[in-house]
Amino acid sequence: MIRKIGLFFLSLWLLFVLIIIITAKIPTCFSGDCSFVGWPYLLKNNLIPILCLLALLVGLISYLDFKYQMKGTPELSFKIIEIENIDYEHLTFLTTYIIPLVCFQFENLRYIIVFLIILFVIGSIYIRTDLFYANPTLAILKFRIYKVSGEFRKGEKRQNRILISKDKLTKDDRIYYASKVSTNE
Repeated sequence: MIRKIGLFFLSLWLLFVLIIIITAKIPTCFSGDCSFVGWPYLLKNNLIPILCLLALLVGLISYLDFKYQMKGTPELSFKIIEIENIDYEHLTFLTTYIIPLVCFQFENLRYIIVFLIILFVIGSIYIRTDLFYANPTLAILKFRIYKVSGEFRKGEKRQNRILISKDKLTKDDRIYYASKVSTNE
């Protein structure tokens, strides 16, 4: 469950970066008589950007864990007999969830509460339906999404498997893939 939550935070990296840009209040001064406004002022006036930085950190930890899991899983040989590139899922997630959420008015407490409720609902759905591949951050990090059907060595066929790969895959490729990346923890 913790890994699933981490992958959800990873999927929202772009949202958190955009919110930081929109809400950060860092005073600037270009004259010779400038002085530091102080940490209490900066912390008090930048609570939302600080929370977004923490969310980015959770996403980073999740990404590092994802890469680690990919290296530590048993690999199976698999021949692709049908393949469909479903990279559009990244764009669907981006346009459906991230772009509209950036338009919230973060100056108003009610909008912040509604924003958090919507994030909670989206996260709950994301976690319950295991839609980890619909992750625009993975697209930015050059991962591709495929829906494949394939055949193992002993003639066993598996249908409609979702594969996440940095490689470009085609029909009749023989690939090695991780049998499962655990998200149960």
